[in-house]
Amino acid sequence: MNWRMVLGLVLLAAAILSGWSAWKQRDVAEPDAPSSERPDYLMRNFEVISLDDQGQESITLRAPEMQRNPKDQTFTIATPLFLLPDSQGHHWEMRSRTAWVSARGDEMRLSGDVKGTSPKDAAVPTTFDTQRLNVFPRKNLASTDDAVTITRPGSILSGVGFETNTKTKQYTFKSQVKTRYEPTSAR
Repeated sequence: MNWRMVLGLVLLAAAILSGWSAWKQRDVAEPDAPSSERPDYLMRNFEVISLDDQGQESITLRAPEMQRNPKDQTFTIATPLFLLPDSQGHHWEMRSRTAWVSARGDEMRLSGDVKGTSPKDAAVPTTFDTQRLNVFPRKNLASTDDAVTITRPGSILSGVGFETNTKTKQYTFKSQVKTRYEPTSAR
């Protein structure tokens, strides 16, 4: 046997082996990469105080759980309590079943039984109720397209669609505005 014949047989065997290997691997589908739906971090029973550009408290958040989505770096919060200081340093309380906060913190979406309560020592105690509220802290703006009810001693104001400037405390209802006068003597 000469060396050319041996080399030819080795090359033939290598070609058959590589062809067989390629044939076997063509049917094997690559497994899908597991989708990472897990948060990249989770906080439980916490309080976060956010400061404005002057170093003053702009918002405080308390909640039993907050998690961050690693894909878009947004936050999902369970039963949050947002404390919003007024000009005298007293806090409005905003509660909801869930909240979503953008990665930059420039938008918050409160959902499910959203309730706002004025500070305890406010001259006119006020409550605010809706099912959804979008808050833009840097713009001092909060709005919703859902039904809203504002209750104050002696009156109940309701409507659909609402927008308020949190700095000037001016608000606007968009439609179906109703007011009901309830004197305290009737209670």
